[in-house]
Amino acid sequence: MTIRTILVDDEKLAIQGLQLRLEKFPDVEIIDTCSNGREAIRKIKTEKPDLVFLDIQMPGFDGFSVVKGVMEIEPPLFVFVTAYQEHAVRAFEANAVNYLMKPVDEDKLADTLDRVRTRLVEKRSAEEAEKLKNVLAEVAPDAIEAIPEEADAAGALGANRFEKLINIKDRGQIFRVDVDSIEHIEAAGDYMCIRTADNSLILRETMKDLERRLDPRVFQRVHRSTIVNLNQVRQVKPHTNGECFLVLDSGAQVKVSRSYRDVVARFVH
Repeated sequence: MTIRTILVDDEKLAIQGLQLRLEKFPDVEIIDTCSNGREAIRKIKTEKPDLVFLDIQMPGFDGFSVVKGVMEIEPPLFVFVTAYQEHAVRAFEANAVNYLMKPVDEDKLADTLDRVRTRLVEKRSAEEAEKLKNVLAEVAPDAIEAIPEEADAAGALGANRFEKLINIKDRGQIFRVDVDSIEHIEAAGDYMCIRTADNSLILRETMKDLERRLDPRVFQRVHRSTIVNLNQVRQVKPHTNGECFLVLDSGAQVKVSRSYRDVVARFVH
């Protein structure tokens, strides 16, 4: 799978630096570069890339204006690249795949491209499933009724849509964490604490973005700032005010807030 990519930045050196880093990834094809927002909107509409690396602060049309300017077409995936940390929240609100700080860290770039590949496979698989359903509706309408609800984009693709390993850079090392080994995840500001039975690692990522990478049939939010691996739950202990605690395989206990209790009850018996 080739990832057709456009780079957008008003600084020529920034584009050249990103081009050099992307040379290490043979599936990334840079089809064009743009030096301003207006040019980027035009190129995105005509070239229809899979991915756009987009600077946020540019004269005239900034990065967010570019995203808004291509909403009438099926937009590509966006990765924001900027020197300004304060734009992070808006970047994720714009549904960006990731947010990279300049100068771009090579490990974070590799992790970002892993996310891009996952998103593209998910997107293309969903498109193929929809095409198949449309054909069946024309040539065999009775067959459509026999397709279970689980066969739509959220179910037919199954667990293959979601990541099996997560790369986490923590304390100067890169850990490859088997997703099945994760017990629970806690949000701490702009960081996520990934807890396994024998380790705790810090990942710089929003909870919303991390949730997109994990299978929702296994990983459920049980608190505003906590996600639990339901396969690791061994006991439910009632608490006060309609709340409860989940006891995990390791013996750790995770509090379930009242507003999430019904969600967990559907999975834990």
